[in-house]
Amino acid sequence: MNPLRRMLPSNHALFVFEAVARNMSFTRAAAELNVTQPAVSKAMAQLERHLGVRLVDRSGDGLALTEDGAILHRRVADGFRGIEAALREIDIRRTGIDTVTLSLSSAFTTHWLMPRINTLQEAFPSVDFRFQLIPGALAGPVDAVDLGMRFVEGPDLDHEALFLMNEVMLPVCSPAYLAGRDADGSRTTFVNLSATSPMWSGGVDPGPDWNGSRASLNFSDYAVVLQAALLGQGVALGWASVVSHWLATGDLVPAAARLTRTARMCQLIHLRSRPLRRSVAAVRDWIVAEMRADVAKVDRLYPELGMGRACFDAP
Repeated sequence: MNPLRRMLPSNHALFVFEAVARNMSFTRAAAELNVTQPAVSKAMAQLERHLGVRLVDRSGDGLALTEDGAILHRRVADGFRGIEAALREIDIRRTGIDTVTLSLSSAFTTHWLMPRINTLQEAFPSVDFRFQLIPGALAGPVDAVDLGMRFVEGPDLDHEALFLMNEVMLPVCSPAYLAGRDADGSRTTFVNLSATSPMWSGGVDPGPDWNGSRASLNFSDYAVVLQAALLGQGVALGWASVVSHWLATGDLVPAAARLTRTARMCQLIHLRSRPLRRSVAAVRDWIVAEMRADVAKVDRLYPELGMGRACFDAP
């Protein structure tokens, strides 16, 4: 008999433990596994008795992994990801179709990726794409995806990271809105991302040309913020990683030649424990190449901005 089989009360116990440890909740684990909460509690108690250690601490504040539980969870999660990768490879060999899952902001997907989605599909005809869209701040785990876009410092113990660009912002608007302000420059509408981004009054200065009375539109979804700017409804703060396409096509223009660069970097990351398949690496490299091509076009259109240097030069 396999030694592992003797060390566990049942193979099912590992699935229960992994779901509990990942969700930090017996109730959510039960819903995911389609069993009752008492059944999950019973399975966890049986596993702990069999191992002779506590894996989770239960308190009024919720669940927390013990040191032993954290060790087991790390290894079980790695093992499950390895099995998932093997099963996916077998399925790819059987069907000839690979599936790549990307975790991106809804704004990046709407305003940068969708205009070139046909190009993406032509470049990867044997890949099915799935998207995990994040409407708010670009954050969260990448456990369940092949590749995620995140603002992180760089690689860490759990993640590989490939630099995409520095975080660079500039005021943008439609050409029609910019032309219209010459007729009446006394009132400007600023389109803001509410609560989660720098507001114009919070230190991002569009410049002296935009002095005068101000109105504002505030949205919780950055994709809508940029849509409003594209429709000529005001001046928006444009993240270069999202607006580079529209700047390159001329659908958006700089409202002022003022870039703001932060200390953050936009990276394409994946779990070290999730093997980076050739198709995923190729998609990642395609995103990097397309982004650099967009910024190069913006540099040619607006050399005074120095966007390429701001986006790609080291701090």
